Amino acid sequence: MIISNGPVITNDPANPFVRDGAVVVEGDSIVAVGPAAEIRATHPGHETIDVGGRVIMAGLINAHTHAYSAYARGMAVHQPTRDFTEILENLWWRLDRLLTLEDVELNAGTTFIDSIRNGVTTVFDHHSSPHAVSGSLQTMADVAGRIGIRTSLCYETSDRDGAGVLAAAIEENAAFMKKVNTGEQDMVKGLFGLHASFTLSEESLDAACAAKEGIPGGFHVHVAEGPNDEPDSLAKYGKRIVQRFDDHGILGPGTIAAHCIHADPDELALLKDSDTTVVHNPHSNMGNAVGVAPVVDMLARGLRVGLGTDAYTADIFASAQVAKILQSDHLGDPTVGFGQALQLAFVNNPKICAHHFRKDLGVLKAGAYADLIAVDYRPFTPLSAESAGGHILFGMSGSQVNDTMVNGAWVMRDRVVLTVDEADIFARSTQRAPRIWAQM
Repeated sequence: MIISNGPVITNDPANPFVRDGAVVVEGDSIVAVGPAAEIRATHPGHETIDVGGRVIMAGLINAHTHAYSAYARGMAVHQPTRDFTEILENLWWRLDRLLTLEDVELNAGTTFIDSIRNGVTTVFDHHSSPHAVSGSLQTMADVAGRIGIRTSLCYETSDRDGAGVLAAAIEENAAFMKKVNTGEQDMVKGLFGLHASFTLSEESLDAACAAKEGIPGGFHVHVAEGPNDEPDSLAKYGKRIVQRFDDHGILGPGTIAAHCIHADPDELALLKDSDTTVVHNPHSNMGNAVGVAPVVDMLARGLRVGLGTDAYTADIFASAQVAKILQSDHLGDPTVGFGQALQLAFVNNPKICAHHFRKDLGVLKAGAYADLIAVDYRPFTPLSAESAGGHILFGMSGSQVNDTMVNGAWVMRDRVVLTVDEADIFARSTQRAPRIWAQM
């Protein structure tokens, strides 16, 4: 098909913007991008989809989130939450222990639908359900398949629920990675999930790394998120977190290190030298009051820093906007943050995907996967290659996404999700959530 009648922001430096553009999709991929008149002339007989002047863009990428947290939306927290440790103990670790596989299915459904509605076509999820570990990743993969979203999934391995849950988590990660990290499909991939340094002993890290040996794919782990994380590692192991993970062979180009707020310069150098991905989550870091990641410094050092939402929102546009404001405010310098926020979401998130998926994502160009969106954004100042970043950061939002395509197939048209019964999934979640809330 030909998708046309709108400006095209390609995210391709070789062809960044087409004022009246068109994208040609064949199968799961893009075969051409260019001026609409030229595309129609060179591709006669193709079905033409008219987006009515909406902005055509590549599908967005969320490089770190937690679908299991879905029931927390609107939930009152009655226990003290005076610091990050109490937030974990009294909110997230109470919640995840109550989840069944039915809840895993519902949480994945609502989160992935919310993502599609906000123009997110690829999600890197970090899952936890200690009393429903086995089969949880396949349950999420099945939901993603029905909805039609592209995912990377992992299970959060930790010591906090005992040896039996630890062993089940290790097996869940290893078995799922073996199953999906093949060349047969590219819609769902697996990483080996680890919670964080302070909930994993040396023996547990050894067991996880041994189980992953020989399996394609990296790790997905929280690194130096809270202010107590680094002191804990130094007290227990005599080394900082990134060094500890490096000693276990966890770092590398396939690994995602989320947050890294309190990593010191030596740790940043290790992350850079190992080509490990860092993912910034500005909403979460501000909401949890855990500190501000040194994103400007990280990028200046050449680290591949991407952008996630950590489940605070499904809207990557909003996450990019907050990323800009946070750096400007924290550094007391209004001249920083703008370019860095765009780099996280629209340069580095696609680079992250390149380490996990076979074809390009986050860009509209020949050979890339046909993951794209049409945004109902009507600019009142000129939209061009030079001004597109400003329009994205200061004008666009996920709620403006009108159409979403993944892998060459429409999953949402005119704000209607086409692949599943959204109303039924949301109704089931609405019925189930109060039962979880009551047990909290």
